[in-house]
Amino acid sequence: MEYYTTRRGFLAGSVAVAAAMGSGDLARGKSISANDKLDIAVIGVGGRGGANLGGVRSQNIVAICDVDANTLAGAARGCPKAAKFSDFRKMLDKMHKQIDAVVVSTPDHTHAPAAAMAMRMGKHCYCEKPLTHTVGETRTLIELASKNKLVTQMGTQIHAKSNYRRVVEIVQSGMIGSVGKVHVWHTVSYGVNGRPKDTPPVPKHLDWDSWLGPARDRPYHSCYVRGRWRGWREFGTGGLGDFGCHYMDLPFWALKLRHPTSIEADGPPQHAESTPRWLKIIYKFPARDGGKLAPVTMTWSDGGKKPAALVDLLAPLGPAARKWSCGVLFVGDKGMVLSNYDRHLLLPKGKFADAKRPAETIPASIGHHKEWFEACKTGGATTCNFAYSGALTEAVLLGVVAYRAGEKINWDAKNLKAINCPKADEYIREEYRKGWKL
Repeated sequence: MEYYTTRRGFLAGSVAVAAAMGSGDLARGKSISANDKLDIAVIGVGGRGGANLGGVRSQNIVAICDVDANTLAGAARGCPKAAKFSDFRKMLDKMHKQIDAVVVSTPDHTHAPAAAMAMRMGKHCYCEKPLTHTVGETRTLIELASKNKLVTQMGTQIHAKSNYRRVVEIVQSGMIGSVGKVHVWHTVSYGVNGRPKDTPPVPKHLDWDSWLGPARDRPYHSCYVRGRWRGWREFGTGGLGDFGCHYMDLPFWALKLRHPTSIEADGPPQHAESTPRWLKIIYKFPARDGGKLAPVTMTWSDGGKKPAALVDLLAPLGPAARKWSCGVLFVGDKGMVLSNYDRHLLLPKGKFADAKRPAETIPASIGHHKEWFEACKTGGATTCNFAYSGALTEAVLLGVVAYRAGEKINWDAKNLKAINCPKADEYIREEYRKGWKL
């Protein structure tokens, strides 16, 4: 039984884990009603930032920030009253009394310093995925959101699609039985060969120092910007960071996952500059919900390195298996469900051909961005708040830690420590360069 969904309906109901939510009056000491518009600052307005700016444009955009003056000028045409900045620190320092909430859509390595500065000022926060560049940064943002009772949302927009809702209902209904294994995979591959030898001048329209943010100083080169930063481990987190939060979101939600107890990674030989071109990661999660939910082994693979077990499980689909180049496969003791962003399939087909589906109990959403800015006004819940999406991001980034540490790590989530691998400590937190802080 295969199910396609093209509806763009979005989820308004809350996910199992919700962050403590405030009433939206921290930012400026004002009372915000449901009919008011938020005063929002957007940090990063190109690429995903442009899409996020569009997602909140119905509110008052009071400030926009981007390190690229050309990108900034383009965005300003759509919100001419917004103040313009190239350095988010200057923007927040100057305009904090005028801002209620902040959207962060920068490269991975500047997510945390921007979001943390805003949240310490009492600003609600929407931040792109992965939430941060390191595990330690993630925990800081989770704690800030909770302490200051801020409304938060991570930019895992696929979470709001109806297809994910239907899969969650299937898994949680027990239709495929107890799930003990999950496979998550993607074809994506990022990587670089090493630093360039030439040092071209910094373009006049680019604030290179602000682009570097907390990362160590290095000469400008075009190979770092315009999305190419994902292949450099000082700025990005490779294919795992790019797509892990989107695809692993589904098993995290459906199976109520939180913190893995062990993480084991396999990949190409370590490179001083490059993110790995492929990874295989095995996560072990303990029993949950008072023992009602069985322990789970979740395997991530990217760069075309599907594990043999996954290939065997997809083999009965025949040539159709090639259509599932990216996806999630839940393996239960009564059957399986295969899903990507827009469709899912119950397996084996013969067994589920006439099966009755569970009732649709998860309501459609008002929109991933709207869910956030309306909650900022009313104190309502968001589905990808930092309590939920932070745990998801920590798990994703622990795959990076295990790979870089070069050995399986046993994880103590409470103390944010690999209890068997002291070497992992240097990858859980990273030192910022002078002038930048978390």
